[in-house]
Amino acid sequence: MTAMTTGPRRPLALAAGLLASVIFLALGGCAGSELRSAGAAAPAADRTAILAMTGDYAVTFDFRETVSFEAGYTPKEPYHSGAFEVVRVIRDEPRVIELQHILVVGADGRHLPIKHWRQKWVYEPDYVLDFIGNNRWRRRDLGPEEAAGRWAQFVYQVDDSPRYAALGDWRHDQGTAAWTSEPSLRPLPRRDATKREDYDAIRAVNRHALVPGGWVHEQDNTKLRLGEGAEGAAAPLVREVGVNRYLHSDTFAVAVAEDYWQETAAYWEAVRGLWTRLEQEQGEIGLTLAGEPEEMYAAFLGHADALASGERSLAAAVAEARQTLRRYTVDSTAIARR
Repeated sequence: MTAMTTGPRRPLALAAGLLASVIFLALGGCAGSELRSAGAAAPAADRTAILAMTGDYAVTFDFRETVSFEAGYTPKEPYHSGAFEVVRVIRDEPRVIELQHILVVGADGRHLPIKHWRQKWVYEPDYVLDFIGNNRWRRRDLGPEEAAGRWAQFVYQVDDSPRYAALGDWRHDQGTAAWTSEPSLRPLPRRDATKREDYDAIRAVNRHALVPGGWVHEQDNTKLRLGEGAEGAAAPLVREVGVNRYLHSDTFAVAVAEDYWQETAAYWEAVRGLWTRLEQEQGEIGLTLAGEPEEMYAAFLGHADALASGERSLAAAVAEARQTLRRYTVDSTAIARR
């Protein structure tokens, strides 16, 4: 199911998602297995908590380095930022839920949508994707005992390429709802990737918790140097705590995000399909770019913009996306060409 749920606002057209499915199948796509075919149903309370993260938000991003592990290193100044963001359901199945984030920027009546990150929640998954450094991710299969009763959160970047994934547990205690992950490795955030070269990855524990008026994403991060890209040789540089707060807001141009998704949902569904094939069939994804892959995601976003403006047909935009994936990923030619 790929419709974007809009709640009380005007619903977005379902035709775009259905058309993308037809195109994707024509290109040889396959949904693949993300979870076990047998097993207990996902707990209703967990599903309710995940779906409760949808809405229209004023978001604040706060990060503070706390403890240095290297002689002579002084923690950096705290980072603070804010944004307006729309979060919508684009897939709702009994054991898989996907939420798409779209930023709305601008002022004085001039607003622009920016496709942001995507989170995919899978109950009792067959695998997770581990970041292994140097813009590479590797599939790690999970045994039934390890995944039993648990949810994996997969986080994808603005172009639907992988970012990180982790297995964790939802807890519902005394009226609260929170999911806490196992530690997992992930790339540098953009706020550091464009400015710093003194560390290579973050080992993070993530917590998503519902709060009055919205939800929070808490992070317990350790910034690491990765000798030869192997986590086993990682040396900690500094610890960091982060809190991203999502508070419901009706003070911004939500329709800008909804219009963008209506115009581009079919394209992004096809793009997700291409990345999913690499994730499931190839088992390892590597980029040809070092550092922040801005060149790659600018290309994917550009194809979507051309579709939204009427400069490209859907078929042409998807074809360009396939070529972009081939250009910027390692050993993906055979899969991307199907």
